[in-house]
Amino acid sequence: MQKTIPRVLLAGTNSSCGKTTVTCGILQALINRGLRVGACKCGPDYIDPMFHSRIIGAKSTNLDLFFFNENTARYLLAKNGADCHVSIIEGVMGFYDGLSAAGTEASSYHLAQVADAPVVLVVNSAGASLSVLATIHGFLHFFPDNPIQGVVLNQCSAGVYPRLAEAIRQRFGERVKPLGYLPRLKDCRLESRHLGLVTAAEVEGLKEKMQILAEQTEKTVDLDGLLALAGQAPPLDYQPVSPPPFDEAVRIAVARDRAFCFYYEDSLDLLRELGAELIPFSPLHDGGLPQDIHGLYLGGGYPELYAQTLSENVAMRQSIGDALRRGLPCIAECGGFMYLTEKVGDHPMVGYLPGSSYPTGKLTRFGYVTLQAQKDCLLCQAGEQIPAHEFHHWDSEDTGRDFTATKTNGNQWPCVFASPHLYAGFPHFHFYANPNFALRFYQNCLEEKHRHD
Repeated sequence: MQKTIPRVLLAGTNSSCGKTTVTCGILQALINRGLRVGACKCGPDYIDPMFHSRIIGAKSTNLDLFFFNENTARYLLAKNGADCHVSIIEGVMGFYDGLSAAGTEASSYHLAQVADAPVVLVVNSAGASLSVLATIHGFLHFFPDNPIQGVVLNQCSAGVYPRLAEAIRQRFGERVKPLGYLPRLKDCRLESRHLGLVTAAEVEGLKEKMQILAEQTEKTVDLDGLLALAGQAPPLDYQPVSPPPFDEAVRIAVARDRAFCFYYEDSLDLLRELGAELIPFSPLHDGGLPQDIHGLYLGGGYPELYAQTLSENVAMRQSIGDALRRGLPCIAECGGFMYLTEKVGDHPMVGYLPGSSYPTGKLTRFGYVTLQAQKDCLLCQAGEQIPAHEFHHWDSEDTGRDFTATKTNGNQWPCVFASPHLYAGFPHFHFYANPNFALRFYQNCLEEKHRHD
């Protein structure tokens, strides 16, 4: 299949160069123009897409070439950009940075090639002038087949930009077009937690900050030039990968509040497309699980920040524990897994799983892994695999032994509690990385539904 999807990838020279700020400013400015805008994040990050969708209002998705094969990445780009005037893809780390220091696999460069997307390079020009051109030259010539066609300068002053823009035109000609700049905007600074931004609900006045950023972007970034560049992207080739829906619906409760908010929206959409009704609920504030549910999804988040409130909601803890003991199918990732243990810090939790969760003060087992099941369970049969990702500063006294996690460097360790009705562990996974896991979960929810007929 082919579909015309205007698209552009915003890449950075490195982490912290300002590509998220530039991306958010462009997204908000385009939406303020009345355009339907899609937002895509390269890599496994689930925090930036929350900003894209919940604060800015752009339809957001993840495009991760460790999780997905190339066709699946193109399919999700086409699927989420189908009704949009333009899709803006935000890169990860530096443009060429991939799974290892020696390769570009799963990098922004890799995704730009797979998505056949023109690239705009975000360069932080603070404290530099002519050296900015040396940086651009290096990125252009490191791999000459790169699709870098534009550049935006971050933290650049109004007085310096015209001279740098002219120098870029003189040195690079039509190869790279200067597309504007953003000055230092202290009122738009976004706080950081871990490797990403704080969750959207925690940032005071974030929508107001985005409007200030958008107003500046409209003034000093060439949005028309960026849209023209996106419109030059060729039709996207892909084959659909969504499985057919089931003939019967199920109801799946999904924890969604400040403590549990890390989900891949395409994963949830896949469950909906299979026929599931997703019922949001709050472990922080509700008195128990929703009625008449056939499955439970406890996503990641920051339960450690809300441990006292979660612990004091004894009715919810008991409701979830009772449901799991009755055999309700349940996925619990990272923060959701911590919630099922005996304690988070000193605060009692559901206590369905052994051990307590505790802070380590550092990222623990951070990064991509491949999970392989050691026995038949809720999501798969023994031996089946799925790519996943770990991202947490807390650990547990017992992390399970029913899957084996393998890093890209070959390191391995046991993880995850799994049973015919449970997946609970630190690794996050995406259903489109192996849709059979979604089918198996749905099938088990159907069996739970009929078990009570």
